[in-house]
Amino acid sequence: MSNALPVADARQVRRYARELARRHPRGLAAALGLHALAAAAGLVAPRLLGDLVEGISRGVGAVTVDRVALAIAGFVVAQSVLVRFAHLASARLGERVLAELREEFVDRVLALPLSTVERAGTGDLLTRTSRDVAALSRTVRFAAPETLIAAVTVLLILGALVLTGPLLVVPCLIAVPLLVAGTRWYLRRAPAGYLRENAAYSDITDGISETVEGARTTEALRQQARRRARTDADIRRSYAAEYYTLSLRTVFFPVAEIGYLLPVVGTLLLGGWFYLKGWASLGQVTAATLYAQQLVDPVDRLLSWLDEFQVGGASLARLLGVAEPAEADGKPAGAAPPDRRPVTDDGRLAAHDVRYAYRAGHDVLHGVTLVPRPGEKLAMVGPSGAGKSTLGRLLAGVHAPRAGAVTVDGRPLSELPLAELRTHVALVSQEHHVFIGTLTDNVAMVRPDAGPAEVRAALAAVDALDWAEALPDGLDTRVGAGGHPLSPAQAQQLALARLVLADPHTLVLDEATSLIDPRAARALERSLAAVLQGRTVIAIAHRLFSAHDADRVAVVEDGRIAELGSHDELVAAGGSYAALWRSWHG
Repeated sequence: MSNALPVADARQVRRYARELARRHPRGLAAALGLHALAAAAGLVAPRLLGDLVEGISRGVGAVTVDRVALAIAGFVVAQSVLVRFAHLASARLGERVLAELREEFVDRVLALPLSTVERAGTGDLLTRTSRDVAALSRTVRFAAPETLIAAVTVLLILGALVLTGPLLVVPCLIAVPLLVAGTRWYLRRAPAGYLRENAAYSDITDGISETVEGARTTEALRQQARRRARTDADIRRSYAAEYYTLSLRTVFFPVAEIGYLLPVVGTLLLGGWFYLKGWASLGQVTAATLYAQQLVDPVDRLLSWLDEFQVGGASLARLLGVAEPAEADGKPAGAAPPDRRPVTDDGRLAAHDVRYAYRAGHDVLHGVTLVPRPGEKLAMVGPSGAGKSTLGRLLAGVHAPRAGAVTVDGRPLSELPLAELRTHVALVSQEHHVFIGTLTDNVAMVRPDAGPAEVRAALAAVDALDWAEALPDGLDTRVGAGGHPLSPAQAQQLALARLVLADPHTLVLDEATSLIDPRAARALERSLAAVLQGRTVIAIAHRLFSAHDADRVAVVEDGRIAELGSHDELVAAGGSYAALWRSWHG
């Protein structure tokens, strides 16, 4: 997708992985130490068996055999106990790391400019927050500790081989060129392949979610075939991406399997020849063959989890990429330099000659200047697609203008930190969300320090207190997914209650009451007007009663302010607004 969020490069992924390891030195050292002890305990049995074979060939007694068998059993039990605690230590470390990754990812997502999120689309973020997090979870929980175990085990086995007989290491080196060449071939191709695969899943998620959300529009415009064609094309791209990574595995894994067998066969053949030449004893050859056989499992785990690391690495790159969006500061490419106006203290919001384009070369706002007066209610009306919502988002600091400037107290909105920006101006749109938690939590999330009385006052201000208190547990009723269901109108009232509690001096209401029936919406806006007395309110609506109640009305047509004045002035002028009013009022 052209607007998809960026992806971190391999260097950034490696740097972040090293940073994670440095954060948990004790946990990492404990896991590695326990795995090393477990692997060392597992290396004793082959050496004892080799010595036993050598002793039997020389006629040792039954007592010695019994002692060796008991020793082997003891080391096997010790290894089992150590493996248990080693896996426990690895699991704890993995869960701590995974928790940090999830928390940091949430912080990154919440820090994204809203304009970046809107351009990226829901599919990309949904895939990153679901499929990529799940893939990374598997890598952190299983692949990372298993790889550490395998690496430590391989090193210890090779060390045991050297101690058993340096010449007997040679057969194990036969497979090294084959495994190195196969692994390098795979690693040159796999990362890009898995990134394409994840991006293809994002496209599918984005297309399906858009189709479901816009089902009525699709049916009304008879665009079912077009949406199906989009979905089919996304599935074909996803199939091609998965087929490519599967083809890599069908080459790499058979090569690896051959590489596992070569050391065992080579040790048996060359070890037998060394024995015949007198260069190695029978016990050494036996122990070396068992060590070569033991190498198969950790090497197999290393290469098997290597594939999982490619999946996890691609997912981590996508998660880290969220922290570095192409427009991390919220300014679109080619945005005008900040307008350095004198700072005032009247809370004045102003747009000066602003232009905005969702696509380069296609402005949807054309030199708009709008200066709401502090404390007034300004209504923006006009036909759909005229640019009302876009202008509202510029005034709320969601988008930054391509040219011109939007300022508050003389300071460009694009320069304000998000936390400070929302103390000046806030946006409430038709979209709303009910979070999992109590009703009180849903309202107080904008001000966690707010007391029960303040929450009740905010709900009362938007005519929601009566139904809130009538819920099964009152304001302590759990709502959201799996909780008590709320109607769309009730959910919208919650969003407005948050707005009251947040208490910014300027409010942008983008058809905020569109999901409530007209009589309820009118009552709600009247109560809001009483509560928000003295604050600047910019209301974007299709219902003209909002304009009738406003101090001034801005008529937006074709990305420009066509008319600006009070309701009575515009009706008397006989222009576009007067025609709209006559049509609606009649």
